[in-house]
Amino acid sequence: MKGRIIETDACVVEGMDWLAAHCPKMKAAYVLTGPLPLWRKPDGFSELLSAIVGQQVSVASANAIWGRMKDAGMTTPDACCAASEDQLRAIGLSRQKIRYTHELANADIDFDGLRDQPTDRVIKTLVAVPGIGPWTAEVYTMFSLGHADVFAPGDLSLQEAARILYELPERPKEKAFRVMAQDWAPWRSVAARLLWAYYRISKNRDGIT
Repeated sequence: MKGRIIETDACVVEGMDWLAAHCPKMKAAYVLTGPLPLWRKPDGFSELLSAIVGQQVSVASANAIWGRMKDAGMTTPDACCAASEDQLRAIGLSRQKIRYTHELANADIDFDGLRDQPTDRVIKTLVAVPGIGPWTAEVYTMFSLGHADVFAPGDLSLQEAARILYELPERPKEKAFRVMAQDWAPWRSVAARLLWAYYRISKNRDGIT
């Protein structure tokens, strides 16, 4: 079973009410953050390709390169398969991202079918493609597919938010954080929304880097 899907703001509120009732720390953080964003995004090939394009570059650079990709019509598997390395390099992709683009284009992922798959199967399908790591797969599953019970324990902002909120001596490591997040099931993606929102507030207040 794919589990609960977050489709509206009411779903986020339902999840946050559950978390607040089960964890005083979450409740306290929610008082500071206020209503959480829905943050739903499109799904499909172009959304994952955009994520690959944005890896390890600034937001401005990612937006510029992605804009050139769209202008060139290189946002579909067929177009990317047909594009030469020189064409993709001229747009601004590195040699590694050119390979990842071709790998994704040739992966033949059934994106419509992913909508009906459980979280673990979606992530397994996505991370099998070079260039898509656990974080990208988890965030895609969380926001493009709307799964309510998925988390991204490798995210440094989430780790730092948890360190502050739960008064931990250091940021939790990814493996330990994954275990910690089990307490927030079946609403782990709402817990992630809360921690991201709390991180931004804490950063502004305390100058976190």
